[in-house]
Amino acid sequence: MIAQIEALQAEVEAFAPKTPAEVEAFRIRLLGKKGSITALFDAFKSAPAEEKRTLGQALNRLKTTAAQRIEELRTALEEAALATGAGDGAEMDMTRPATAERVGTRHPISLVRNRILDIFGRIGFVPADGPEIEDDWHVFTALNFPPEHPARDMQDTFFVEKDPDILLRTHTSSIQVRVMQNQRPPIRVICPGRVFRNEAISYRAHCIFHQVEGLYIDRNVSFADLKQTILHFAKEMFGEKSEIRMRPSYFPFTEPSTEVDVSCNLCGGKGCAVCKHTGWLEIMGAGMVDPNVLEACGIDSREYSGFAFGMGIERIAMLKYGVKDLRLYFENDLRFLRQFTPVF
Repeated sequence: MIAQIEALQAEVEAFAPKTPAEVEAFRIRLLGKKGSITALFDAFKSAPAEEKRTLGQALNRLKTTAAQRIEELRTALEEAALATGAGDGAEMDMTRPATAERVGTRHPISLVRNRILDIFGRIGFVPADGPEIEDDWHVFTALNFPPEHPARDMQDTFFVEKDPDILLRTHTSSIQVRVMQNQRPPIRVICPGRVFRNEAISYRAHCIFHQVEGLYIDRNVSFADLKQTILHFAKEMFGEKSEIRMRPSYFPFTEPSTEVDVSCNLCGGKGCAVCKHTGWLEIMGAGMVDPNVLEACGIDSREYSGFAFGMGIERIAMLKYGVKDLRLYFENDLRFLRQFTPVF
């Protein structure tokens, strides 16, 4: 058997194929189910016990050498074929038209998200992240939601478990709670992420969407700081001529609270079908952080104040790109997605 092994070893070292097909035929002849090396392994089983150590080592070396040699020859022949423009013995036709490579684009939600983070990043807001599956305390209790609030109802929210209540977060405000628990003021964070609400899917609503929320807490933070921050964002996102309008509203976690509108960038505030001839488009909710929220997170509301704001990324993208159906963002239709390139 040693003589057979040495003969096959010499054959492997001397093998000089010209095509990948010859390499494959050689592999099958040696290492296939009925190959020469496979047959030697079968014969090895009946070898005398005192010879098995020597024979086993020699057989393993032969098999390893053969496999490596075959792989090296196959790779060398394939690279040579590519370098010379030949494949399977045929020359490449240089007159054939090239195959166009389609270059992908970023999703519109990603484009708008990155732009929002960039705008706020340049004025000191640091990105923060948190889990999508949250507990009741971070999503509702710490944010001043009363026990009877509709958002705590299973018909409005996706609950994973009850007692204790575990749910899919309904807003990225839960990230702000985690930041306030683990970081002392000053705090200036921007919190992007995916959120979930139990809503019927239509052209204007979906059970999954994306939010960006901001939080700034420090000494002597005022509503004027909030207004100027949002005005800066509107001008950066929608153009230097953009204006904002604030309307009184209510949110459990801010007081006072406001809805924020931006002048319609399509008609310049003159009125059109998109803004329903009002000249304004709603973009976000905002307000001063409620003292109860600060205290729940271990921050002294007598020493610190702050503001928070939140917006839907889909909403901003719809206004920026003129998209009229929310469902298009989730359907992976390449005809829709290929329309978007970075324009910021």
